[in-house]
Amino acid sequence: MDILWAQSGALTAREVGRLIADRDLAPTTIMTVLDRLTRKGFLERTRDGRAWRYAPAATRDAYVAELMLEALDMTGDRSAALTRFAQAVSGREAEILRRALTELEDE
Repeated sequence: MDILWAQSGALTAREVGRLIADRDLAPTTIMTVLDRLTRKGFLERTRDGRAWRYAPAATRDAYVAELMLEALDMTGDRSAALTRFAQAVSGREAEILRRALTELEDE
C-alpha cells in the first residue's frame, strides 16, 4: 500500500515488483497480494492491455481515519476512549482537532 500511495498513478504488478526490489518476492506473490487487496476493497484495478493497473481505493489519510473509527467502535465507552485519546495527543495535534471541530460546527 505504501508504494501505491506514494505514486501519482496506477501501477502494474510488475512495476510494484520493481519498486520493492529489495525483497525477494516472486511476481506471482505480488499479483496475489494485489488481487487480495482489490477483493477487500483497498485497491481498484483497471485493465491495461493484458495487465491490470492497481491504485489505492482511498488516500492513506482516509484509510487511517477508518482504522481509528473501527478502533473506536471496539470500545464499550466511546466518550472515555475519545477523552483518553485527546489527553494523549500533542498540543499541536490538539489544536488541529479543535480547528477541525470548529469547522464542523460552523457548517
